Amino acid sequence: MKKSVFRNEMIKQLKSMEIALYKQKSLYIKKNLLNSPEFLNASIIGITISRFPEVNTRPIIEAAWELGKKIAVPKCENKTREMDFRMITSYDNLETVYLDLQEPIIKETRSIEKDKINLQIVPGVVYADNGLRIGFGGGYYDRYLMDYTGDVVSLAFEKQTGQTIPFEEHDIPVQKIFTENGIVICVKGENNH
Repeated sequence: MKKSVFRNEMIKQLKSMEIALYKQKSLYIKKNLLNSPEFLNASIIGITISRFPEVNTRPIIEAAWELGKKIAVPKCENKTREMDFRMITSYDNLETVYLDLQEPIIKETRSIEKDKINLQIVPGVVYADNGLRIGFGGGYYDRYLMDYTGDVVSLAFEKQTGQTIPFEEHDIPVQKIFTENGIVICVKGENNH
C-alpha cells in the first residue's frame, strides 16, 4: 500500500474522534511527555503548532514557557522543502500560511541553529514500532533530521502506532513516541517490512 493511502485512511479515522476525547487524550500525551527526561533536560524545543486532528501541541508549548524553556517553530520553504526553526515567545509571533498552518512571522522572530535545539518533536500520521513514520508528505523532517544530533520524539494517539508501513532509505526514525497510554521506545535498526 502507498504511503498516501495509509496517511489518508488514518487522518479519516482521527477526524472521527469526538472533541472531548481528543482533548482528554492530548492531555494524557502532554503529561507523558512533560515527565520525560527528553523534555525535562531540554532548554530549547522544536515543535509545530498542531491542527485538529493532530495531538494538541498548544498546552505543551504553554507548559514549556511556564518552565522557562524556549520554543522554536518551523518556517517551511515550499520550493526547497527546507525548514527554518525560529524562536517564538507568544502566539502573536505566528501567522497563518498555506493549508491553515501557523508559522513564525519572519520580522518578529529570529532563526535558531539546528545544533542549539535539544529536542525535536516531529509530527506524523502513522508510526511503526521501530520509529519510522509517515508524515504529512513533503519530506521536510527527513531532510532536516539527517544531521540533527538532539533527541527526536513524536506525539501520537495510540491508534496511530504499531502499524506496518512502507519505508524508504531516507526515512529517519524517531526515538520515542508519546501516546495517551504511555511511551513507545523505538528499536533502532529494525526494518519494518
